[in-house]
Amino acid sequence: MPPPPAGPSQAPYREFTLAALILGVILGAAMTAAFVYISLKLGFGLSGSSVAAIVGFAVLRGVLRRGTIVENNINQTVASGVNTASSGVAFTLPALFLMAANDPELAGFSAAPFVLAATAGSFLGIIVILPLRKQMIEFERLRFPSGIAVASLLRSPGAGVRQAKLLAVGLVIAALHTFMADAERGWLPDEVDFGGLFDAPPWFPLAISISFANFGAGLLSGRGGLPFVAGGVLAWWIISPFAMTSGWVPDPGAPGQEGWQTGYLFFNLLRPVGIGLLIGGALMGVIVALPAIKSAIKGLSATVQARGAATVGPAQELGTRVMTVGLGAAVLVLFGAAMIATDQITVMEAVWIAVVGTIWLALAGLVVAQATGLTDISPLSGMALIAVTLMYFLTQGNIVASIMLGVAVCIGIGQCADMMTDLKTGHLVGSTPRKQQLAQLTVAWVGAPVAIGAVYLFWESPGFGPGTQLGAPQAATLQAIIEGVSAGNVPLDKYAAGIGLGSALGLFPIGGVGVLVGLAMYLPFSITLGYGVGCLTSMGLQRWLGRAWIGSTLVPISAGFIVGEALVSLANALSKL
Repeated sequence: MPPPPAGPSQAPYREFTLAALILGVILGAAMTAAFVYISLKLGFGLSGSSVAAIVGFAVLRGVLRRGTIVENNINQTVASGVNTASSGVAFTLPALFLMAANDPELAGFSAAPFVLAATAGSFLGIIVILPLRKQMIEFERLRFPSGIAVASLLRSPGAGVRQAKLLAVGLVIAALHTFMADAERGWLPDEVDFGGLFDAPPWFPLAISISFANFGAGLLSGRGGLPFVAGGVLAWWIISPFAMTSGWVPDPGAPGQEGWQTGYLFFNLLRPVGIGLLIGGALMGVIVALPAIKSAIKGLSATVQARGAATVGPAQELGTRVMTVGLGAAVLVLFGAAMIATDQITVMEAVWIAVVGTIWLALAGLVVAQATGLTDISPLSGMALIAVTLMYFLTQGNIVASIMLGVAVCIGIGQCADMMTDLKTGHLVGSTPRKQQLAQLTVAWVGAPVAIGAVYLFWESPGFGPGTQLGAPQAATLQAIIEGVSAGNVPLDKYAAGIGLGSALGLFPIGGVGVLVGLAMYLPFSITLGYGVGCLTSMGLQRWLGRAWIGSTLVPISAGFIVGEALVSLANALSKL
């Protein structure tokens, strides 16, 4: 008698595998170190989800020949979660380096409390946002444009090898340019100034940055990046000429001092107004999000009750006990980091740092996740500035502790947006939410030491600080706020004007406009112009070749531009040491 026919294979579908976890950690760590450089240079952070998804197909399917869509989603979830630390650290910690260079009392600070705080922030950001997955993704159905774009990549595994080749092409082009444009070689320019052709004064800049990472970021943003470009145009092509012709800038009393006037204009008008815009936009984001916060809390209560009643089938979400224990542990780590940050911190102040920091992180993280879900615009910078300023007063002017909390909050709210974006991707491709949540929690700590180590590395390499290749504009702005508050020399009128304008822009139907406009006002305008060229190029190509071509061809090439410049810049820094 012949044996019965074999039934269907009962082998589990590949999703949360060791291969996906290890690949995600490797990609995430590499991108974290490289993207710290990008954040220090450009002043804004970048997500590595698209890069990880494309490389994931090349490795999991091309090399190992067994990867699935949901397995690759675990890989990109891990990689982007690790990489979140890059902008969180680069926006905050370098401010302490810049201040310590001129203040012996701040010199010699230990990296240990910052690593602990960054790790606590990473876990807190994930834990506080997880209970809101159903509310944001299944009930409110927020778009999360980046999550949709990554899902489109994951759902076309047959094109994975082609996209990996396109990414490699973009990487090689950007790497070659970055290598030849290095300051010591000078074979190619990293900036082209057209001001001389039109006899334009320095306060009406016409220089454009030749950065493939910047151009690639503009290509990926397309129309959504135009408010950022508008902020730079407003600052330098409208406010700047008006201020100069209206006599708002003092006459230096000697000819040929236009450069001095330009610096005065930036530091005394454009930057403080831009900071105010950023803060006003962020605060208005909190106000506008209040109904959503109320709805989210209701949804959270319903979710907890549903979990308690559910007894059938495997759990789709991490249990509330896991999140409660994780929340308590992260708060304790943040408290410990505050205690060892400096000997001037009392136990009560450390408690304030841990408790108030956690509350603000949760509130700001929800706002950032909502904004990201609606428009892909993150008011992360404004939320971090508010956190540092608030903590400066709560700790009676302790700069080290304030920036340490800023690191934790900046990373934490970044994790909120990243986790929810990844869960949106998973929702679209059929991933198990619990496995994505567990994967990101497992490796959330990896990015912190890598990002902090990268900042130490770049600090030791030449060209770090305002006016150099690594200008660290976000950190320099944070430094200006802290030093202004310390000296009692805060331009309150400029801040107030910016906050009013940022709040008004925050009421626009397109969320985050105030944040983007404010951010562009204090970033180098040559970078804003280069980014704008990328946005306009993407819009033109989309009209000419269609949206499908953008996703299948332009996205991997643009990702290659970003990665190529970042990796070669990191290698250059290592070689100079």
